[in-house]
Amino acid sequence: MISSSLLGWIVGSVFISSVFIMLINLYAKYNEDIPKEIYTLLGLGGPALSLIFSFILIYDFLQTGIGFHYHVFTWLNIEGLIVNASLMLDALSAAMLIFVSFVGFIIHLYAHAYMKDDRSYARFFAWFNLFMTSMFLLILADNPIMMFIGWEGVGLCSYLLISFYFESQENVEAGNKAFILNRIGDFGFLSGLSILFLYLGHTGLSFFALEENIHLIPQASLNLIAFLLFVGAMGKSAQIPLYIWLPDAMAGPTPVSALIHAATMVTAGVYMVARFNFLYIMTPEIGLFIAYVGAFTALLAALIAMRQDDIKKILAYSTMSQLGYMFMAVGLGAYSYGIFHVFTHAFFKALLFMGAGAIILLLHHEQDIKKMGRLKEKMPFIFAMMLIATLSISGLPPFSGFFSKDAILNHLFASGNYLIFGMALLTAGLTSYYMFRLLILVFISPSSKKHPLLEPSKLINITIFILSIGAIFLGFVNLPAFFGGNESYSIWLNLPDIRFHLSHSSELILLFVNISVSLTGIFFAFSHYKLSSKDPILGFLDKPIKNKFYIDEIYYFIFVKPLAWLSVFFVKVIDEKIIDAFIHKLSSGYQRLSYYSDSVQNGNVRYYALYMSVGIVCIFVYLGVS
Repeated sequence: MISSSLLGWIVGSVFISSVFIMLINLYAKYNEDIPKEIYTLLGLGGPALSLIFSFILIYDFLQTGIGFHYHVFTWLNIEGLIVNASLMLDALSAAMLIFVSFVGFIIHLYAHAYMKDDRSYARFFAWFNLFMTSMFLLILADNPIMMFIGWEGVGLCSYLLISFYFESQENVEAGNKAFILNRIGDFGFLSGLSILFLYLGHTGLSFFALEENIHLIPQASLNLIAFLLFVGAMGKSAQIPLYIWLPDAMAGPTPVSALIHAATMVTAGVYMVARFNFLYIMTPEIGLFIAYVGAFTALLAALIAMRQDDIKKILAYSTMSQLGYMFMAVGLGAYSYGIFHVFTHAFFKALLFMGAGAIILLLHHEQDIKKMGRLKEKMPFIFAMMLIATLSISGLPPFSGFFSKDAILNHLFASGNYLIFGMALLTAGLTSYYMFRLLILVFISPSSKKHPLLEPSKLINITIFILSIGAIFLGFVNLPAFFGGNESYSIWLNLPDIRFHLSHSSELILLFVNISVSLTGIFFAFSHYKLSSKDPILGFLDKPIKNKFYIDEIYYFIFVKPLAWLSVFFVKVIDEKIIDAFIHKLSSGYQRLSYYSDSVQNGNVRYYALYMSVGIVCIFVYLGVS
C-alpha cells in the first residue's frame, strides 16, 4: 500500500536539499572549497526524489481513484480554531503536480548545464530548490493557510532569483518591483482569507470543510471574498493592473525565467481560482470580472510583445497573454479548460524559454533579436525546437497548444460573451504574429553582424528535446468529441465546469476561424520580416505600443512619485522639523534647567540649613492653617 507520507517527502526532499546546499556553501566560505559535484548531487537529487515520489502517488491515484491526505502536525489550536499542517492529493493537485515536478526537474537539468560556470552555482540551486519547495506546498496544501505559506514562499524566492545578480542595480530594482507588487496582491489575498475565516473559522479550515459550509456566508461577503482572493491572483499571475513586474523578472538567469513563467509561480493564481471553484460558482459576477481582466490582459500583452526586441521580454509578455486565456476560461466556469491550458503551456513555454536561453548562451549572452538573424543554418536543432514551440503557442494543429486554446475559444463563444471571444480571437492572431516575428528575425531574416558561436551543450539539447515531445503530443489527452475523443483530462479533473452546447457545424466553423486567424498572423509576420528586420509602422499606435503604452511611466507619476514626495516630506518636515525639533528643545530645556539647579545644589551647608528651616516653617504654617 502506498503511504500518504510520500506527500511530505515530495515537499521535504527539495527543502532538505536546499538547506544542505546553504549550510555546505556557508561552510565552504569559511573553511575550504567544496567540489561542485556535491552541490549538483543535492541540487538535482532533491527534485529527482520529488519527481519519483510524485509519479508513484499519481500512478496509484490513477489506478484507484482514491486521493491521499497526510497530516504532518497541528500548527495552531486556539479556542477551537485549529490549523493543521496537512497535505492532500486529489485530481486537481495531481494535475498540477504532474507538470510542476516533471517540468521542474527538466529545468533543473537545464539549469545545471546553463549555470555550471557561474561562481554562485551553489546559491542558485539553494534558492531554486527552495522555490520548488514553496510551489509543492502551494499545490498540495489541504487548507488556505498552508496554501498561503507556499504562496508567500514563491514570492520570496522569486525576489531572490530575479535579483540573483545583485551587483547590478537594475536587477535589484527588478527584484524589488516583483516583491512589492506581489505584496500588494497578497494583501488582497490575505484580506479575503480573513473574511472567509471570520465566517467559517469555527467549521474547519480545510478546503473540504469550506466547500461544505460556503452557503453560510451572505452573498455580499462572498462577492467581496472572491474579489479579494483574485486581487492576490492579479499579483502572482501578472494580470492588469499588477502585471508590470513580469517583464522585469527577466533580469534573473534564464532557467529562473523558464521555471517562473512555465510551470510554477505565475500559474498559481489560476490554480487558486480553480481550487476555490466552490466560491466562484456562487459569485458569477466576479467570475465575469475575472474573464474581462484576463481578456484585456491577454490583448494588452500581445500588443506590447509586437514591438519588443529582447527575446526574453517577448516571451514574458507572451506568458502574461497566455495567462489571460487561462483566466478567461476559469472566470467563465471552464475550470478544466483553464487547467488544461496551464498543463500544455508548461511544456511549450518552458521549451521556448530554454530554447531562447540556448541561443543567448551560444551568442555570448546577446538578447536583442534585431542583432541576430540567419541562425537556422548554425543552430538547426534549436530552430526545430523553437518552431515546434512557436506552432504550439500559435494554436495550430496538431500541437498541444491548439487543443487547449481551441477549447477555451469555443467555450467563450458558446457562453455568449462575444466581446471577450473577439478579444481572445484577436489575441490569437497577434500571438502568431509576434511569435513568428521572433522566429524569423532570429533564424531566417538577414543578419546585421557575424556571430562567433560557443559549443552547444548536449544536456541542454536533451532537455529541450524532451519538452518538445510534450509540446507536440500532450493536447491529445483531452481530445474533444469533435475529433473522436471524450475530453478524458476534463473528466478526470472532475471540476464543476459550466458547459454550453455547440453544434458540430458551429465547432467546424470556429475551428476554421481559429486556424485562419493564426495563419493570418503568420502570413503577416513572414511578409514583414522575411527580408528585413525593420518593423512596419502601425500608425498612431506605433509609438504607444513601442513604449508599452507608457504604463510604467504612468504608475511612476501616479504612485511612485507622490510616495517619494511624501517620504521626503515625512523625513524633512515631520521627522526633522517637528519630532526631532521637539526632542532637541526638550533636551536643551533640561540642560538649561540643570544650570539653575547647580546654583541651588552647591554643597554649602548653610544653604541646606536654610532649606530645612524654610521647609519646617512651611509644615507648621500648613498645620496651623488646617
